[in-house]
Amino acid sequence: MAKGPNDKQNIATRLVSAGRRPEWTGPVVNPPIWRASTHLYPDMAALKDGPRRNEDGRFFYGRRGAPTQWALAEALTEIEPGAAGTILYPSGVAALAGALMAVLKAGDVLLITDNAYDPTRAMGLGLLTDFGVETRFFDPLDPASLEAAICERSRAVLLEAPGSLTMEVQDVPALATIARRHGLVSVFDNTWASPLGFPALERGVDITVMSLSKHVGGHSDLMMGAASAGEKYYALLRKRAQQLGQVVSPDDAALALRGLRTLGIRLKQETSSALQIAEWLRARPEVAQVLCPILPGAPGHEIWARDFTGGCGLFSFVFKGGDAQARARFVDALTLFGIGYSWGGYESLVVPVDPAPIRAVTPWPPAGWDPADRFGLRLAIGLEDPRDLIADLERGFAAL
Repeated sequence: MAKGPNDKQNIATRLVSAGRRPEWTGPVVNPPIWRASTHLYPDMAALKDGPRRNEDGRFFYGRRGAPTQWALAEALTEIEPGAAGTILYPSGVAALAGALMAVLKAGDVLLITDNAYDPTRAMGLGLLTDFGVETRFFDPLDPASLEAAICERSRAVLLEAPGSLTMEVQDVPALATIARRHGLVSVFDNTWASPLGFPALERGVDITVMSLSKHVGGHSDLMMGAASAGEKYYALLRKRAQQLGQVVSPDDAALALRGLRTLGIRLKQETSSALQIAEWLRARPEVAQVLCPILPGAPGHEIWARDFTGGCGLFSFVFKGGDAQARARFVDALTLFGIGYSWGGYESLVVPVDPAPIRAVTPWPPAGWDPADRFGLRLAIGLEDPRDLIADLERGFAAL
């Protein structure tokens, strides 16, 4: 579906107005929740014409959505510069799978950045292998590593910046350029920054994916994912999603729309708090590394400052020495940070960082670090007062 009249508005305004077509909202502010498996036709002529008009905004059958889902897809398209459309999926992992299965076939080679989200790696080494796709990994910080991994069967490259646990910031425009030069489709997991902080398609990426369970939902109460692309790859995404029967519930779409409206101000607050906490952690004698791209002087900050216009509250830090038991005491002493996966909600979370067993081509700890500095934590900073979160982290350090 073509973008609506909002595509020339500034992003803060677009977040409020996108997807709110009068024919979908009626006299109310938000699109109502259309719960419908069956769409009715007025006559046989309309029934016959239905399959010929495969686009959002055309009633056909519940699996293709209705106004609630269409409004969310259009809103996401309107905040993604260069997108022709967006496909919704029941989770972020489903969105990654849908994007990869749209562009890969048996015999192809997929190249995945070595700092990718663990379920992404598992998909490459499991699901896609079962369908005859070979997966290879490359060093996220070395474009030559990607170039060297490309062969005549290579078809797609999956990028992620920053990395989910270790926060490396890839040179995405350079990697996307290499991919395009070799005829590869670039798929980018943009959950960390969202298009508000990194307009991926404008930076040269072909397909950009987000877990809407994170920042867009914002309240830790829904599971959903999305993939956006220009016309060519949007058509492939839509075809494969329909073949796989991918659909999201209208109730969850309404929750995602609600979260989307406040995405901008929540990201600003989380980023501000994360920077304050990262600066405090860097001064702690118990901390060897603060892996926070928005922090000046931190690994990856220069590329982040060049390519990104925003960040979020997700970053990691590494203890100076120590062991797993000390780290566990630190975490168990916390009272404000919940122990749990995911991030991007209003509440702060913590999980351990132990990437060594899953890395394929890059070591952990990285070369040049003290080998003893390997026990890390990933913090997801929420909307609590950062002073209270710092006090909570002090309780953790006291328990070491």
